[in-house]
Amino acid sequence: MAKRIVVASGKGGVGKTTLAVALSLALARRGKKVLLVDFDDLRSADLLVGVADRVVYDWGDVIRGDCAPMDAVLNAGAISLLPCPTDYGSATPRQIRTMMRSYEKEFDVLFFDSPAGVGAGFALACAAAKQGIVVALADPASVRGACRAAREMEDLGVRSSRLILNRAVKRDIKKRLMLNIDDAIDRSEVQLLGVVPEDRSLRYAAMKTFLFDSTAPAYVPIFNIARRLEGENIPLAFN
Repeated sequence: MAKRIVVASGKGGVGKTTLAVALSLALARRGKKVLLVDFDDLRSADLLVGVADRVVYDWGDVIRGDCAPMDAVLNAGAISLLPCPTDYGSATPRQIRTMMRSYEKEFDVLFFDSPAGVGAGFALACAAAKQGIVVALADPASVRGACRAAREMEDLGVRSSRLILNRAVKRDIKKRLMLNIDDAIDRSEVQLLGVVPEDRSLRYAAMKTFLFDSTAPAYVPIFNIARRLEGENIPLAFN
């Protein structure tokens, strides 16, 4: 049975979709068949993976029966993408769960990219998930948002949530311009999955098709997170 993981954030601007794409690619490079499902109606995932000009159907069409489930899936190189509709319409969590069962035999991992915040799209993204990742920056507002998102996930049935601190800068943490790692964990009340350093190549990924260079500062930390998602015991470190 496929792993089903929702990637969320309580606050926007934390690099959530970029991380969802990067983790999808990392798991794909480890031999997994990965489907990234976009639940963010801002619809940036198709831009990041370079398939925006090939979108014909989305998961809204699947739910309405306007196309077969696999007809809406786009090949995006190492991973596959199921695009988000421009609005959620009358989609229900039950319909989402039914739809996702159509993909479980085809893929090893289903990543659900939730919109920021805890609104309707968040609830739909959580509907079929078994695990949760909350993404935050190391600042009080972002970490508070992550705490709220994790609590809402649990209320929606996602019992296992972990925290990724993104775009961390060790120098700024030492200067107390950012929360230190322990404070961020304590305030979020969520177990840490990994820390990803500030990486300009990821920040600018939204300007073009996503490129994940092995020389990038975030490359090894993201691969380590992917390994932890697969159950490997990889020590947590932020160097």
